[in-house]
Amino acid sequence: MSHPPQKAKKPTWVIDKERAKRAAAAETVWLFGLHAVRDALANPKREKIRLVVTQNALDRLGEIPAEAAAAVSPEIVDARTFDKHVPLPPESVHQGAALEVKPLKWGSLADLALEGAGKPLLVALDRVTDPHNIGAILRSAEVFGARAVIAPARHSAPETGALAKTASGALERQPYLRVVNLADALIELQGMGYIVIGLDGTATEDLSEVLEPIKGRAICLVLGAEGPGLRERTLETCDKLARIPYASDFGSLNVSNAAAIALYSASRG
Repeated sequence: MSHPPQKAKKPTWVIDKERAKRAAAAETVWLFGLHAVRDALANPKREKIRLVVTQNALDRLGEIPAEAAAAVSPEIVDARTFDKHVPLPPESVHQGAALEVKPLKWGSLADLALEGAGKPLLVALDRVTDPHNIGAILRSAEVFGARAVIAPARHSAPETGALAKTASGALERQPYLRVVNLADALIELQGMGYIVIGLDGTATEDLSEVLEPIKGRAICLVLGAEGPGLRERTLETCDKLARIPYASDFGSLNVSNAAAIALYSASRG
Protein backbone atom coordinates (compact mmCIF):
# COMPACT_ATOMS: atom_id res chain seq x y z
CA MET A 1 0.00 0.00 0.00
CA SER A 2 1.48 3.27 -1.10
CA HIS A 3 1.35 6.39 1.02
CA PRO A 4 0.96 9.91 -0.36
CA PRO A 5 4.24 11.82 -0.39
CA GLN A 6 4.74 13.97 2.65
CA LYS A 7 5.04 17.70 2.18
CA ALA A 8 8.50 19.06 2.74
CA LYS A 9 8.80 20.75 6.11
CA LYS A 10 9.19 24.51 5.87
CA PRO A 11 12.47 25.95 7.13
CA THR A 12 12.26 27.74 10.47
CA TRP A 13 13.07 31.12 8.92
CA VAL A 14 10.13 30.76 6.51
CA ILE A 15 7.77 29.91 9.38
CA ASP A 16 9.04 32.88 11.41
CA LYS A 17 8.60 35.22 8.44
CA GLU A 18 5.03 34.03 7.88
CA ARG A 19 4.20 34.48 11.57
CA ALA A 20 5.66 37.99 11.53
CA LYS A 21 3.63 38.83 8.46
CA ARG A 22 0.41 37.62 10.10
CA ALA A 23 1.22 39.53 13.28
CA ALA A 24 1.87 42.71 11.31
CA ALA A 25 -1.43 42.31 9.47
CA ALA A 26 -3.26 42.03 12.78
CA GLU A 27 -1.38 44.89 14.47
CA THR A 28 -3.28 48.00 15.42
CA VAL A 29 -2.26 51.23 17.15
CA TRP A 30 -4.21 53.45 19.54
CA LEU A 31 -3.56 57.14 18.85
CA PHE A 32 -4.67 59.59 21.49
CA GLY A 33 -4.93 63.32 22.08
CA LEU A 34 -6.96 65.80 20.06
CA HIS A 35 -4.14 66.81 17.71
CA ALA A 36 -3.00 63.28 16.88
CA VAL A 37 -6.55 61.99 16.43
CA ARG A 38 -7.62 64.96 14.30
CA ASP A 39 -4.62 64.56 11.97
CA ALA A 40 -5.15 60.81 11.65
CA LEU A 41 -8.84 61.30 10.82
CA ALA A 42 -7.82 63.76 8.11
CA ASN A 43 -5.30 61.35 6.58
CA PRO A 44 -6.95 59.30 3.79
CA LYS A 45 -4.02 56.85 3.83
CA ARG A 46 -4.69 55.90 7.45
CA GLU A 47 -6.95 52.85 7.96
CA LYS A 48 -9.29 53.73 10.81
CA ILE A 49 -10.95 51.10 13.00
CA ARG A 50 -12.50 52.63 16.11
CA LEU A 51 -13.01 56.18 17.45
CA VAL A 52 -13.70 56.63 21.16
CA VAL A 53 -14.42 60.15 22.43
CA THR A 54 -16.10 62.13 25.14
CA GLN A 55 -18.78 64.54 23.99
CA ASN A 56 -16.53 67.49 24.81
CA ALA A 57 -13.66 66.01 22.79
CA LEU A 58 -15.97 65.31 19.84
CA ASP A 59 -17.09 68.94 19.88
CA ARG A 60 -13.47 70.11 19.93
CA LEU A 61 -12.44 67.78 17.10
CA GLY A 62 -14.77 69.64 14.77
CA GLU A 63 -16.22 68.20 11.60
CA ILE A 64 -14.92 64.72 10.82
CA PRO A 65 -13.83 64.32 7.16
CA ALA A 66 -16.31 62.37 5.03
CA GLU A 67 -13.87 59.51 4.36
CA ALA A 68 -13.22 59.04 8.07
CA ALA A 69 -16.91 59.39 8.97
CA ALA A 70 -17.72 56.59 6.53
CA ALA A 71 -15.11 54.34 8.18
CA VAL A 72 -15.82 54.92 11.88
CA SER A 73 -18.71 56.17 13.97
CA PRO A 74 -17.74 57.99 17.18
CA GLU A 75 -18.34 55.97 20.34
CA ILE A 76 -19.25 58.62 22.91
CA VAL A 77 -18.30 57.65 26.46
CA ASP A 78 -18.34 59.32 29.86
CA ALA A 79 -15.11 61.15 30.70
CA ARG A 80 -15.03 59.47 34.11
CA THR A 81 -14.91 55.98 32.58
CA PHE A 82 -12.88 56.74 29.45
CA ASP A 83 -9.89 54.63 30.53
CA LYS A 84 -12.10 51.54 30.81
CA HIS A 85 -13.01 51.73 27.12
CA VAL A 86 -9.54 52.21 25.63
CA PRO A 87 -6.31 50.25 26.40
CA LEU A 88 -3.96 53.22 26.77
CA PRO A 89 -0.74 53.33 28.81
CA PRO A 90 -1.11 54.78 32.31
CA GLU A 91 -0.92 58.58 32.56
CA SER A 92 -1.67 59.04 28.83
CA VAL A 93 -2.85 62.60 28.19
CA HIS A 94 -5.69 61.58 25.89
CA GLN A 95 -7.91 64.68 26.22
CA GLY A 96 -10.93 62.43 25.82
CA ALA A 97 -10.08 61.24 22.30
CA ALA A 98 -8.57 57.95 21.07
CA LEU A 99 -8.50 56.37 17.61
CA GLU A 100 -7.58 52.77 16.81
CA VAL A 101 -5.78 52.53 13.47
CA LYS A 102 -3.56 50.32 11.34
CA PRO A 103 0.12 51.31 11.01
CA LEU A 104 0.84 53.38 7.92
CA LYS A 105 2.43 51.74 4.87
CA TRP A 106 5.04 53.97 3.28
CA GLY A 107 6.28 51.70 0.49
CA SER A 108 9.86 50.66 -0.20
CA LEU A 109 13.10 52.38 0.73
CA ALA A 110 13.89 52.92 -2.96
CA ASP A 111 10.51 54.55 -3.59
CA LEU A 112 11.01 57.03 -0.76
CA ALA A 113 14.71 57.71 -1.39
CA LEU A 114 14.41 58.26 -5.13
CA GLU A 115 10.90 59.65 -5.59
CA GLY A 116 9.76 60.87 -2.18
CA ALA A 117 8.57 64.40 -1.61
CA GLY A 118 11.09 66.99 -0.52
CA LYS A 119 14.85 67.12 -0.84
CA PRO A 120 17.02 64.01 -1.25
CA LEU A 121 17.65 64.07 2.48
CA LEU A 122 17.06 61.17 4.87
CA VAL A 123 17.55 60.46 8.56
CA ALA A 124 18.55 57.00 9.77
CA LEU A 125 18.30 56.09 13.46
CA ASP A 126 20.43 53.36 15.03
CA ARG A 127 18.74 51.87 18.12
CA VAL A 128 16.83 55.03 19.07
CA THR A 129 13.99 53.48 21.07
CA ASP A 130 12.38 56.38 22.94
CA PRO A 131 9.10 57.23 21.16
CA HIS A 132 9.32 60.84 22.35
CA ASN A 133 12.71 61.26 20.67
CA ILE A 134 11.48 59.70 17.44
CA GLY A 135 8.34 61.82 17.50
CA ALA A 136 10.43 64.97 17.84
CA ILE A 137 12.77 63.82 15.03
CA LEU A 138 9.78 63.25 12.74
CA ARG A 139 8.70 66.84 13.41
CA SER A 140 12.17 68.15 12.53
CA ALA A 141 12.35 65.94 9.44
CA GLU A 142 9.08 67.40 8.21
CA VAL A 143 10.12 70.99 8.96
CA PHE A 144 13.41 70.66 7.07
CA GLY A 145 11.98 68.73 4.13
CA ALA A 146 13.52 65.27 4.63
CA ARG A 147 12.04 62.45 2.57
CA ALA A 148 11.94 59.87 5.35
CA VAL A 149 13.12 58.75 8.76
CA ILE A 150 14.51 55.21 8.71
CA ALA A 151 15.03 52.86 11.65
CA PRO A 152 15.63 49.13 12.22
CA ALA A 153 12.41 47.22 12.89
CA ARG A 154 13.73 45.36 15.94
CA HIS A 155 15.59 48.17 17.70
CA SER A 156 13.41 51.25 17.39
CA ALA A 157 10.12 52.58 18.67
CA PRO A 158 7.12 51.36 16.67
CA GLU A 159 4.17 53.59 15.92
CA THR A 160 2.54 54.31 19.26
CA GLY A 161 0.17 56.87 20.67
CA ALA A 162 3.03 58.48 22.61
CA LEU A 163 5.13 58.79 19.44
CA ALA A 164 2.21 60.25 17.49
CA LYS A 165 1.42 62.77 20.23
CA THR A 166 5.04 63.97 20.38
CA ALA A 167 5.17 64.19 16.59
CA SER A 168 2.21 66.62 16.67
CA GLY A 169 0.75 65.32 13.42
CA ALA A 170 4.04 64.69 11.61
CA LEU A 171 3.54 60.92 11.87
CA GLU A 172 0.67 61.22 9.40
CA ARG A 173 2.76 63.11 6.84
CA GLN A 174 6.42 62.27 7.39
CA PRO A 175 7.42 58.77 6.24
CA TYR A 176 8.73 56.60 9.07
CA LEU A 177 10.14 53.43 7.53
CA ARG A 178 11.36 50.54 9.64
CA VAL A 179 13.79 48.23 7.82
CA VAL A 180 15.04 44.72 8.53
CA ASN A 181 18.74 45.67 8.73
CA LEU A 182 19.97 49.25 9.02
CA ALA A 183 23.47 48.70 7.61
CA ASP A 184 22.04 46.89 4.58
CA ALA A 185 19.63 49.78 4.06
CA LEU A 186 22.52 52.28 4.18
CA ILE A 187 24.43 50.23 1.60
CA GLU A 188 21.32 50.24 -0.60
CA LEU A 189 21.13 54.02 -0.28
CA GLN A 190 24.80 54.35 -1.24
CA GLY A 191 23.98 52.41 -4.39
CA MET A 192 21.35 55.07 -5.16
CA GLY A 193 23.92 57.84 -4.87
CA TYR A 194 23.38 58.89 -1.25
CA ILE A 195 26.31 60.06 0.87
CA VAL A 196 25.90 58.48 4.31
CA ILE A 197 27.12 60.67 7.17
CA GLY A 198 27.30 59.25 10.68
CA LEU A 199 27.06 61.67 13.61
CA ASP A 200 29.67 60.62 16.15
CA GLY A 201 31.23 62.53 19.02
CA THR A 202 34.68 61.06 18.32
CA ALA A 203 34.77 62.21 14.69
CA THR A 204 37.61 64.55 13.73
CA GLU A 205 35.59 66.78 11.38
CA ASP A 206 32.74 69.12 12.17
CA LEU A 207 29.46 68.52 10.35
CA SER A 208 29.78 71.81 8.44
CA GLU A 209 33.20 70.75 7.12
CA VAL A 210 31.84 67.41 5.92
CA LEU A 211 28.80 68.97 4.26
CA GLU A 212 30.60 71.79 2.43
CA PRO A 213 32.16 69.75 -0.45
CA ILE A 214 29.00 67.67 -1.04
CA LYS A 215 26.43 70.45 -1.40
CA GLY A 216 23.69 69.40 -3.77
CA ARG A 217 24.27 65.69 -3.22
CA ALA A 218 21.74 63.25 -1.76
CA ILE A 219 22.48 62.85 1.96
CA CYS A 220 21.51 60.41 4.68
CA LEU A 221 22.27 61.49 8.26
CA VAL A 222 22.76 58.64 10.73
CA LEU A 223 22.27 59.15 14.47
CA GLY A 224 22.62 56.67 17.30
CA ALA A 225 21.09 56.33 20.71
CA GLU A 226 22.45 58.53 23.48
CA GLY A 227 25.19 56.66 25.28
CA PRO A 228 25.88 53.66 23.01
CA GLY A 229 25.96 55.79 19.85
CA LEU A 230 26.33 54.11 16.47
CA ARG A 231 27.01 50.39 16.31
CA GLU A 232 30.31 49.20 14.84
CA ARG A 233 28.85 47.96 11.55
CA THR A 234 26.90 51.19 11.16
CA LEU A 235 30.09 53.20 11.68
CA GLU A 236 31.94 51.05 9.13
CA THR A 237 29.16 51.54 6.57
CA CYS A 238 29.11 55.35 6.74
CA ASP A 239 30.96 57.28 4.03
CA LYS A 240 31.86 60.06 6.46
CA LEU A 241 31.77 60.64 10.19
CA ALA A 242 31.05 64.09 11.58
CA ARG A 243 30.55 65.76 14.93
CA ILE A 244 28.45 68.65 16.12
CA PRO A 245 30.94 70.95 17.89
CA TYR A 246 30.19 71.88 21.49
CA ALA A 247 31.35 74.99 23.34
CA SER A 248 32.20 72.86 26.38
CA ASP A 249 33.91 69.51 26.79
CA PHE A 250 31.00 68.52 28.98
CA GLY A 251 28.32 69.51 26.48
CA SER A 252 26.02 66.98 24.86
CA LEU A 253 22.74 67.01 22.98
CA ASN A 254 19.63 64.91 23.16
CA VAL A 255 19.42 62.82 19.96
CA SER A 256 16.33 64.70 18.78
CA ASN A 257 18.09 68.05 19.24
CA ALA A 258 21.16 66.74 17.42
CA ALA A 259 18.92 65.56 14.58
CA ALA A 260 17.31 69.00 14.31
CA ILE A 261 20.69 70.73 14.07
CA ALA A 262 22.02 68.20 11.55
CA LEU A 263 18.87 68.47 9.40
CA TYR A 264 19.06 72.25 9.42
CA SER A 265 22.70 72.14 8.35
CA ALA A 266 22.14 69.55 5.61
CA SER A 267 19.02 71.26 4.27
CA ARG A 268 20.91 74.48 3.52
CA GLY A 269 23.06 72.86 0.84
